[in-house]
Amino acid sequence: MSFELDDVGGLRIATFGTGPRSIIAVHGITASLMAWGAVARRLPEEWSMVAMDLRGRGHSASLPGPYGLPRHAEDVLRVADHVGAGPEAVLTGHSMGAYVAALAAAERDFARVVLVDGGLPFPPLPEGVDADEAMEATLGPALARLRQTFPTADAYVDFFKAHPAFAGHWNADVEAYVRYDLTGPDGALRSRVAPEAVLQDGRWLRLESEAIAAALTAITSPLSLLRAPRGLLNQDVGMLPDDLVRPWVARLPGLRDEVIPDCNHYTILFDDRCVSSLVTHLTTPS
Repeated sequence: MSFELDDVGGLRIATFGTGPRSIIAVHGITASLMAWGAVARRLPEEWSMVAMDLRGRGHSASLPGPYGLPRHAEDVLRVADHVGAGPEAVLTGHSMGAYVAALAAAERDFARVVLVDGGLPFPPLPEGVDADEAMEATLGPALARLRQTFPTADAYVDFFKAHPAFAGHWNADVEAYVRYDLTGPDGALRSRVAPEAVLQDGRWLRLESEAIAAALTAITSPLSLLRAPRGLLNQDVGMLPDDLVRPWVARLPGLRDEVIPDCNHYTILFDDRCVSSLVTHLTTPS
């Protein structure tokens, strides 16, 4: 699907589609705006999607810190202002982007807010485990690729093809997402993601549960949570298991919680069936 590029104070943004009804979309901690390509391509013609490369990622990688999710939320609202997205727009975010979306939605009303496999505070870290160790245990291969160089673009693609989340689920949308992330000279290609951005954002995410909780309780827009039952490595336990979600459903009576079957943390944005369900939730009022 074609898209138009723009720049907002150094943030790259892409607008997919030309429909008058708009969705603002926020990607995850080591991702880029192309994480939303498969979703944007399936939107009804009356819809368009505006996605951005968060600072420290994609073609916004050169934007300086400090990072942290409140800074990203400010950037999201700045992009919304730039494209004229008012209270009739939908706001969505995946993974870390769901937390950013929650912070942004606490500051401004949207037609609805859709959190995709993220957005709820994690349990406190076990005693003796710091935030960096927790990130290493959770993100695994996603962090490993930030430390590596690759001789060719195909080698980078092969690295992703070996990821357990994509086994049996590889398609053109995933490949476009992967190739967009590459930069550097021939023979030493690397991810565009700034490692320090990931570290700062991951620390904030694990240490600021109270700020996340306060944002969630401040949201007045209709709020939905869409979950994948399988995790980042396609393991049986998802990012947001029932035990973590159940108290929040009780605490936020307006929260609509739904598990999209047979998706993992990544394929919820790329697999045809998962994406079709996600598009329905984005474009249909609660």
